[in-house]
Amino acid sequence: MTTHGGASENDDFAICEAEREPDPSDSLRTFGAVVQALREHAGLSRVQFGELVRFSKHTVESVELGRRMPDESFVDRAEGATGNTGALKNAAPHLSRGEAGLAAWFRQWARLEKVAVSLCAYECRLVPGLLQSEAYARAVFEGTAPVAPDDQLADYMSKRMERQRMLFERPTTPFSFIVEEHVFRRRFGDEQQMRELYDHVLALSAPRNVTLQIVPFEAGLHACLDGPVRLLETPRGQRLGYSEGQQNGRLIADAKEVSLLYQRYDTLRSQALNAKDSRGLLERLRGEL
Repeated sequence: MTTHGGASENDDFAICEAEREPDPSDSLRTFGAVVQALREHAGLSRVQFGELVRFSKHTVESVELGRRMPDESFVDRAEGATGNTGALKNAAPHLSRGEAGLAAWFRQWARLEKVAVSLCAYECRLVPGLLQSEAYARAVFEGTAPVAPDDQLADYMSKRMERQRMLFERPTTPFSFIVEEHVFRRRFGDEQQMRELYDHVLALSAPRNVTLQIVPFEAGLHACLDGPVRLLETPRGQRLGYSEGQQNGRLIADAKEVSLLYQRYDTLRSQALNAKDSRGLLERLRGEL
């Protein structure tokens, strides 16, 4: 999900349809607001300002709204057009396009994860990101299309591994994972990498606050067949959901819809193997390699 603003650990989260499109980073929005304030203080319209900086009024608008990263020439000319205050040149080195290593539509959920008092995840496609081994995560990122440049791949890997620290750094926060058996049977890399994946998942799910349940093949059809889902509760008791598809994600705040997702998750929890038997299944899969 791409919404960035508004929610904090002390505020309830509100969502509207328009917030499903990528938002600019906080630094770009702040920079854009400063550009607009300086332009207006100079008594310039966007058309007039665009002529001075030699960019179209549409580019000026995009920068002011935080939708575009300004290049060096824009910053230099904007400084001259607004009185050479130094504000824009000093701010430009600190601009960023967002949180490196996270898909735009996932950033808001990642921020909510950091303050959640409980987290649940059902996954039927791949091992949940919070449980992935380094080799598994790299294989997932390398298999995406279009291919990510090496520098972006490094950011993705760093952010993925960083998120996993939550499982150990927050020992009183309950984490619940329900994963389909076929996810753990899907091969990648060589046998050693598969063993490392099983060992990694077993280690991360060992703490008392982390519960992993596997849905076995014989469980048949169940209530969560609509797809993966994540659920969390905020410090103020608000429950939120998140679902993801091809190149998009959706943060769910509607109380009725979230309640339905929790009902489905709780039903599936009763159909999945318990934590002990789930660990036993992973150990058997490891032994079969």
